[in-house]
Amino acid sequence: MANLGSMFDADDSGTFLGLPSATLADLQGADVVVMGAPCATPYLSVGPYCKDAPAAIRAASSAYSRTRDHHNFDLGGPLMPEGTSAVDIGDVPWDDTAHDANRAAIRHSCEVVLAAGAVPIVLGGDDSIPIPVLQAYADRSLTIVQIDAHIDWRDEVRGERWGLSSTMRRASEMTQVGAMIQVGQRGVGSARPADLEAAHARGVHFFSARDVHRGGIAQVLHHVPKGGDVFITIDVDGFDPTVVPGVLAPEPGGLTYFQAIELIDGVADRATIAGFDVVEFVPERDVNGLGALTTFRLTAHAIGRIARQRASATATA
Repeated sequence: MANLGSMFDADDSGTFLGLPSATLADLQGADVVVMGAPCATPYLSVGPYCKDAPAAIRAASSAYSRTRDHHNFDLGGPLMPEGTSAVDIGDVPWDDTAHDANRAAIRHSCEVVLAAGAVPIVLGGDDSIPIPVLQAYADRSLTIVQIDAHIDWRDEVRGERWGLSSTMRRASEMTQVGAMIQVGQRGVGSARPADLEAAHARGVHFFSARDVHRGGIAQVLHHVPKGGDVFITIDVDGFDPTVVPGVLAPEPGGLTYFQAIELIDGVADRATIAGFDVVEFVPERDVNGLGALTTFRLTAHAIGRIARQRASATATA
């Protein structure tokens, strides 16, 4: 059956957007490194329900693999400036029963990428993935900007402290994490009132989905420190289900695609995007590939903004 990929003579290489494949041992000169992280610390009650997400996101991107030098209207030009090096190193090895090893492997992979001077782009996986990713930035000072329907401030769930409901609580305990800005909360999740109180005590800036719909993204960006390093983490259930249907806990009233684009662009205008991840996409629940497409496009947009920052820094060095 004819599709967009066949019209563009797409290269189904299996990498994100047809980027060259690489290994952790060979990252010299890379500006951006894409990696999949299918699993870190799943709860026994649900298992690794997002394990197929990295493959699905890459598959959605494959139709556009020959368009990296086409004009991208969201970015105002081709995806990456000439001379940018971006590679895909595949998925971090994982085992659904070896959670400590999963976290260690994700952290190590990100540490190697950072040591090579590149920016990690992580395709999750459930929302426990950002914990080891953020641990890799131990020698950096980070602001976190998160999109999520939930606040992820549980200290533990049935004895598990490293799971998807504790992501921001664990991040708040890392000495490298400064300001925390969480966007998109709505409805009901696992948080108790005490969890929200703990987040407020830590100084988290919350902007609910209703806040964003009423007041826009500018109010969020006001709290992003100028000139610092920012890690953007996107749980796709922060979007309205009409934008990303394939999630475990769909909730009406979420963010739109262009609100997220405006957030990424606004962060890039004020600070350096030091890393990016997307999590919580469940391919089996997707509708007509819409969620995979949206998640891929957001990731590509982040890469485009990071590539522009890198090129600008090189030109002024």
